[in-house]
Amino acid sequence: MKSEETPFEGGPMDGRVLPVLLGITGHPPKTYRIPVPDPDGGPDTVLVYRRVPRGPGKVGLTNRWKYEYAPEGVPPRRLNWPWSKPDATPRGKPDDADG
Repeated sequence: MKSEETPFEGGPMDGRVLPVLLGITGHPPKTYRIPVPDPDGGPDTVLVYRRVPRGPGKVGLTNRWKYEYAPEGVPPRRLNWPWSKPDATPRGKPDDADG
């Protein structure tokens, strides 16, 4: 398995560089979760970092990635099937108060 030295920004891991395993496509995972054990024996705290582009890449070369701290966690994903209808929009005119 290949790994890549990936920097972390923000949160408790700010400024650290860790080797992150790359997937089949050669990219690190979109989110990186780090479990932190509670010193009092309570439930673990999970730090969530989101993958973002590191900066403009060179022409013809792959873009490098970094992880930014996401204090709110990861938003839940919704399946997006090709045959799914878009979210319902209210009927009526935009100026109509009654709908």
